[in-house]
Amino acid sequence: MPLPEFHFTDALDIFIIAILAFWIYRLAKGTNVMRIFWAIVILYVSWRIFGILNMRLCSQIFGGIMSIGLISLVIVFQPEIRKFLLFVGTKTTLAGDSFAKRIRFWRNDANKQVGINYEPYVQACMHMSQSKTGALMIFKRANSVDELIETGEKINADTSSALIEALFFKNSPLHDGAVIVKDNTILAARCILPVTSRIDIDPNLGLRHRSAIGVTEQLDVLSVIVSEETGAISYAISGDIHHNVTPVQLRHALERYIVQSNE
Repeated sequence: MPLPEFHFTDALDIFIIAILAFWIYRLAKGTNVMRIFWAIVILYVSWRIFGILNMRLCSQIFGGIMSIGLISLVIVFQPEIRKFLLFVGTKTTLAGDSFAKRIRFWRNDANKQVGINYEPYVQACMHMSQSKTGALMIFKRANSVDELIETGEKINADTSSALIEALFFKNSPLHDGAVIVKDNTILAARCILPVTSRIDIDPNLGLRHRSAIGVTEQLDVLSVIVSEETGAISYAISGDIHHNVTPVQLRHALERYIVQSNE
């Protein structure tokens, strides 16, 4: 029997499915989704086996379960589907923003932006680390953070080390929650963040660190955390957290990951 012909479109089809599977795996890694996925695989394989063995009762029962599987998947995986769409939308928007910035650069060198002053953030984290003052700062990158700002108190003040430390002072009415930062401006304080649902992270991490991870899973931001218990400085990006960084490492992370917008 001759082998079927293999065309370019077949290779493209396999490549697209592989990319889609990789994205889904990245989103599902470390969550209960993988367990649910394997349960669905087991149910499907069992249904097919019952059909082959002509076990009518079991086949009908499992067939009924599989017939409503699509609706069940949408309900069960609703948070993951939302997260996947946010992931795709963020990457697409970032690509468009980067292309638009290159076009603006080519058109007019006057569009060059003034660099961000990272020193107030680094100095504030150093001082809060020494005094074991808990802190959580969210740095805007390319996408909007309006939905985070709406959960807190708007400030729109120029950044300074003293202002950051005052906001996180334990007796300050704004110390609880996150501070949202864009470039050299503090946009808002006492903001509420989504908490990660991953089960593969350190169980000793508190709500502040889990929120720092969770917000970077859903939005294109960088989180900087100062632990209230140990004074350790950490930062999170794209769902990954880096613990116990030095001020020099923090400055390098800010310089590497922060994207100054042209808004």
